Amino acid sequence: MNNNNLNYHDKLNRENVEKLRGILDTLPKFCKAYFRGMNDTISSRTKIAYAYDLRVFFEYIMKNNSYCREYKMTELPMEVLDMIGREDIEEYLEYLSLYKNGENEEIVNDERGKSRKLASLRSFYNYYFRNELISTNPPALVPMPKLHEKEIIRLEPDEVADLLDRVEAGTDLTKKQLNYHNKTVVRDTALLTLLLGTGIRVSECVGLDIDDIDWKNDRIKVRRKGGYEDVVYFGNEVHDAMASYMEERKRIIPVDGHEDAFFLSLQNKRISVRAVENLVKKYASAVSLKKITPHKLRSTFGTNLYQETGDIYLVADVLGHKDVNTTRKHYAAMKDEHKRRAARSIKLRED
Repeated sequence: MNNNNLNYHDKLNRENVEKLRGILDTLPKFCKAYFRGMNDTISSRTKIAYAYDLRVFFEYIMKNNSYCREYKMTELPMEVLDMIGREDIEEYLEYLSLYKNGENEEIVNDERGKSRKLASLRSFYNYYFRNELISTNPPALVPMPKLHEKEIIRLEPDEVADLLDRVEAGTDLTKKQLNYHNKTVVRDTALLTLLLGTGIRVSECVGLDIDDIDWKNDRIKVRRKGGYEDVVYFGNEVHDAMASYMEERKRIIPVDGHEDAFFLSLQNKRISVRAVENLVKKYASAVSLKKITPHKLRSTFGTNLYQETGDIYLVADVLGHKDVNTTRKHYAAMKDEHKRRAARSIKLRED
């Protein structure tokens, strides 16, 4: 299929597949069997993260295991997996606290970074152990790092209103930023209103095509993590902001290959994830001391929806979480607040 006939998500997936192949070419050859055996529902982006994690692991053992130094990384035999014990895995996790990568940059991993890398290693070893290709499984013997619950960072209702007001007015922007703002204010207002009013992911936002918008029923079609399509509804404020931008969008001539994109950059190309992250940072920095990212706008929507409905299953469905436990984990503290509020509402005696 001609690359020009692919939609944004399919193009991105193809690019990720090619990127994954490039990373696999740097890993031991036997690793390819593990990635071929991965579930088809695992996204190409997730597979890339696994591949990068494994490369860090093999770089570590190449440095710290005299047997491995006799080989190029790509030529390491599968038998090396059985030469690694529980203590080696524990020392590897300690190494992850602070190390230098191939570009001599210092890399720091907190408990969550270590946890993800150990999870990658467990999955990797499990594949070969289950298929009886190795006889030991040391990552399974190492407990996962204890994770401390992180507070949900979100904007308060007054901060949301202030943010949108500042986007429309261009408040607190530099002279240079104001020059750009005059050209992008309608787009930026529509984009931030959409993120705050629907809770969609930034990747779903930038991947939005004109034909994905159903103006009659106030809904959009998005491609969720995992590749499946979903329908997300929006309210009047989102409708009005997006409709205003649509009128402006009709007058823009996009660069070839970007004709379908709804949100365009100043170069008349589909806006990028990085560009959305930057514009959120630009506007939000004047509103809140919190570090606000597009994902925090998603958390803001999820929090507001849960406060309004108290229905964790509805929040999970609207946010596109396949597992409600993912949602419950993020909004557990709010659930406790609902319980407290319920308890306070019961009166045993008249005041």
